[in-house]
Amino acid sequence: MNNSRSQRVLWLLEELGVPYTVIRYERDPVTVLAPASLKAVHPLGKSPVIRDAGSVIAESGAIIEYLVERYGANRFSPPRGTAAFERYRYWMHYAEGSLMTQVMLRLYLTRIGEAAATWMERVVSNTNLHLDFVESELGDAPFLLGAEFSAADVQMSFPFEVARTQGTFVAERHPKLFAWLQRLRARPAYVAALQKCGPYAYGN
Repeated sequence: MNNSRSQRVLWLLEELGVPYTVIRYERDPVTVLAPASLKAVHPLGKSPVIRDAGSVIAESGAIIEYLVERYGANRFSPPRGTAAFERYRYWMHYAEGSLMTQVMLRLYLTRIGEAAATWMERVVSNTNLHLDFVESELGDAPFLLGAEFSAADVQMSFPFEVARTQGTFVAERHPKLFAWLQRLRARPAYVAALQKCGPYAYGN
């Protein structure tokens, strides 16, 4: 679906070198909601969703974990039972469980207008708290797990893309995270996924 969490799934598929077919679904131009036709794929009618080997899999994190486990060939995630894997699993769930909640709240409150001003201050403060946290956790490492790129970087990218369009996430306050995101966006697979998917508005 245009302007959805689907982009990072396409990006990971490019990183994995797995052949795939994109079936496009367009948001309603007025409500910005998913089309009803997506419910024929999955009962919730949300995107991203994939079909593979007879299974239908929804939820970004579940899709990414599935793809890495099935096609990763020991790439893009650390070995289970290691400290690196526990850190990897944390970022995989933190992306949507903690960070994206704050980012989406700001998106919705922006649409409400002046009545949401007090709540907006709280959301911005909480968002910055999370961004400061991830900035400190990243430190001087090129990727979230250190020297090696992983699917955790893919999963974590989307909240930062949205926050960047909102003006919450800026290089002046979070230079290390900003450099990290630019590093991700320069990856050939990221670029290839965008080229196949077409223009992308992360703020929608």
